[in-house]
Amino acid sequence: MFKFLKGVVGGSGTGPKDLPYNIGEPYPAAWGSWTHHRGTSKEDGSSVSIFSLSVSSSQDGHLAAGRNGVKRLRTVRHPNILSFLHSTEAEISDGSTMKQTIYIVTEPVMPLSEKIKELNLTGTQRDEYFAWGLHQISKAVSFLNNDCKLVHGNVCLASVVVTPTLDWKLHAFDVLSEFDGNSEASNSAMLQYEWLIGSQYKPMELVKSDWGSIRKSPPWAIDSWGLGCLIYELFSGMKLSKTEELRNTSFIPKSLLPDYQRLLSSTPSRRLNPLKLIDNSEYFHNKLVETIQFMEILNLKDSVEKDSFFRKLPNLAEQLPRQIVLKKLLPLLSSALEFGSAAAPALNALLKMGSWLSTEEFNIKVLPTIVKLFASNDRAIRVALLQHIDQFGESLSSQIVDEQVFPHVANGFADTSAFLRELTLKSMLVLAPKLSQRTISGSLLKYLSKLQVDEEPAIRTNTTILLGNIASYLNDATRKRVLINAFTVRALRDTFSPARAAGIMALSATISYYDMTEISTRILPNIVVLTSDPDGDVRTKAFQAIDQFLFIAKQHHEKLITGDTNETAGAGVPSIAGNASLLGWAMSSLTLKGKASEHGSLASANATTTPDLTISNPSSGSYDTASSAVNISDQPRPSSPTSTDGGWGEADSGLLQEDHDSDKEGWDDIEPLEEQKLPSLASIQAAQQRPVVPQKSQNTSLSQPKTAATRVSKAADEDDLWGPVAVPAPRTVPHTVNVQPAAPKEADGLWGSIAVAPPKTTSRPLKTKASAALDDSDPWAAIAAPPPTTKARPLSLGRGRGTKPASARLGAQRIDRNSSGS
Repeated sequence: MFKFLKGVVGGSGTGPKDLPYNIGEPYPAAWGSWTHHRGTSKEDGSSVSIFSLSVSSSQDGHLAAGRNGVKRLRTVRHPNILSFLHSTEAEISDGSTMKQTIYIVTEPVMPLSEKIKELNLTGTQRDEYFAWGLHQISKAVSFLNNDCKLVHGNVCLASVVVTPTLDWKLHAFDVLSEFDGNSEASNSAMLQYEWLIGSQYKPMELVKSDWGSIRKSPPWAIDSWGLGCLIYELFSGMKLSKTEELRNTSFIPKSLLPDYQRLLSSTPSRRLNPLKLIDNSEYFHNKLVETIQFMEILNLKDSVEKDSFFRKLPNLAEQLPRQIVLKKLLPLLSSALEFGSAAAPALNALLKMGSWLSTEEFNIKVLPTIVKLFASNDRAIRVALLQHIDQFGESLSSQIVDEQVFPHVANGFADTSAFLRELTLKSMLVLAPKLSQRTISGSLLKYLSKLQVDEEPAIRTNTTILLGNIASYLNDATRKRVLINAFTVRALRDTFSPARAAGIMALSATISYYDMTEISTRILPNIVVLTSDPDGDVRTKAFQAIDQFLFIAKQHHEKLITGDTNETAGAGVPSIAGNASLLGWAMSSLTLKGKASEHGSLASANATTTPDLTISNPSSGSYDTASSAVNISDQPRPSSPTSTDGGWGEADSGLLQEDHDSDKEGWDDIEPLEEQKLPSLASIQAAQQRPVVPQKSQNTSLSQPKTAATRVSKAADEDDLWGPVAVPAPRTVPHTVNVQPAAPKEADGLWGSIAVAPPKTTSRPLKTKASAALDDSDPWAAIAAPPPTTKARPLSLGRGRGTKPASARLGAQRIDRNSSGS
């Protein structure tokens, strides 16, 4: 029974073999008769500290004091008091003798004297760190004296240890006893083990063993003296050897000197309470102490205070001791972000501090927090992550990106905020190389397909550029299916001129992925059309791209002649300036005051300041719509980027309604142009010389009139042999083009409003028909469509059929009942 009780009080094991920790090397210094060892857990290998005390006799007073220290450390809990983990007591054989040994296992710490040597701080940084440490020890002493009515008895440099996060903690509780202030008349010793305290650390009343005076003194009297001894040892850098040395104040900072003198008052009742030292000392009012205190009570601060604090923190961190920032502030900041108590600006400070770590430390201390933040619903956090993804994206492993990061980032593709959609798009330049083929083909390309028809011109343009940059990460089958359709059918037909220019550059940047058949039948016909583009920059890039592709065609021709059948598309091709490496982002217009969607299309024929899609840092836009000299305020806003693509609108609108879980990327519904039958040379020449003849009106058209747009579309489908490959002209009219006002329509000129422009050739039409004599005074007569051949009257003259000479009657008619009755 006695052994059982001894085990409960003394520890939880029966010997060092049963101790679930490995004892390592000792530190050179420790308090009293204890030895401070490094240690690790046998279960998970985590670091711990192990304190051991060995005595040769069970009657030794050190053994009883050690047991008192174990009991006190186990029961007293405070953030600034050493955390107890485990203890045991056993008999250890030391040669021919047996020694009674006590083991205490605590959180990993090291002696303060050793940590000070390791940090080697000087000047202001040293004073700020000492202020923070003294602030923590003062709180621990105040807790013991004021809250628990306990007396530590031996506060000094040796009784303080430091955690890996550089926090100071109080230990050495062997002398710790209750303050017995009720027995003032008693002369019995209040501190049972006061003989363990060095004489240099004892106040005068304790040296004289004046217990009556001690009991009449406040509970903090002895420990306030100990705090004064700790301050002296800190700033002098020497261990206190005699009490008289405390009078040397040359080492003490001036802001702390008055409090130091009050702590060491010769009158116990006049000594400064540690609680007042914490609250009133000017020495504790510095940047480091205030910053750490703010972080520790972050949950009590309102959003305005948090936002202001975290915006200043990156600059403030540069002024604080680097080791303290990395070991103390960085863990606090990571926890605050992870658990949602920190605002979005805190991410800037986290990345700033993380940049001071090595790659291995960054992956351990910062990266796990960042990965968790991607799952945040806070839009400000998501924006901050995407804005700084280039700072940590390379540290993310492919598995983490594919499984944990991309599923959350992909939500931004469909976000209602255009700015967030653009940031999500640009982040793919960093994340796409780490995605699996399954994720790229099954998810990413579907999102990009929808962004190519986004309402924001900047997003459509940058989507094209992104596709050109990530083309190397697509497999061959996906490239064949996606690239040409995305660049020619959509980008080259976009109403936004930078988007068309981006399409040309993307084709040039991916030139090595196309074979000769694709170049000659699908790429060149679409680029040639842009040589007459209203935008000068688009025309310039079109001519440059044509030279590139024609160079490949010439090489292919020469190889066919020489019999060399090796496919080396793109080898030795002269590159366009700016296409030597990754394509730069076309613009960042969403960050301007005006929305890019309000800019419409840039269709100025003489624009000399059109954007240049040069290679730049992917995170910085090289095009700024605000700097363009083209007046775009009165340009019509395109309803969709496919508004002029001559029939692709239906395919694209279907993409917008496509189910996200579809197996197609979004470009599969676009018919490849190479499968369509191209016209012969004779047909082309005949088509160029033949004027556009409208379709003959049918009798049924009078009863169901059609709009002018319907007739033009039908005529174009029947007469234009280039329909399958031609790109329609932009709908916007350049500012430099002078359009004459239309003359008033004649009463019988039903087709005047949709008259087709005359052909530029002066040759006679292939099909000539008799037409009415032209009126020289009518400027529209030369281009007017021939009159209908039907015998029906024009709609403007009547509603009847055939040649019935009935006059036109519009609206409700009054019925003459008298005449009908007669």
